Amino acid sequence: MDTKIAVIAIIVEDVSAVEKMNDVLHTYSQYIIGRFGLPYRQRNISLVSIAIDASVETINALCGNLGNIEGITAKAVFSKV
Repeated sequence: MDTKIAVIAIIVEDVSAVEKMNDVLHTYSQYIIGRFGLPYRQRNISLVSIAIDASVETINALCGNLGNIEGITAKAVFSKV
């Protein structure tokens, strides 16, 4: 299987969505290289970055599943290699 390295940027605007987000991320944990989260208290949001090594289809599916959660925005940036 051909894989790509990508970074998924996640913005959490509703803290009640975090449990659902974590459930989705756990489902894809075998592909996740690392995770970094920052609470931004002045704006009452959280910023999360996920480094992932997976097929394009898997990365897009993960972003889609995250984006379907109310209060979550997710976008992926892919490496060229």
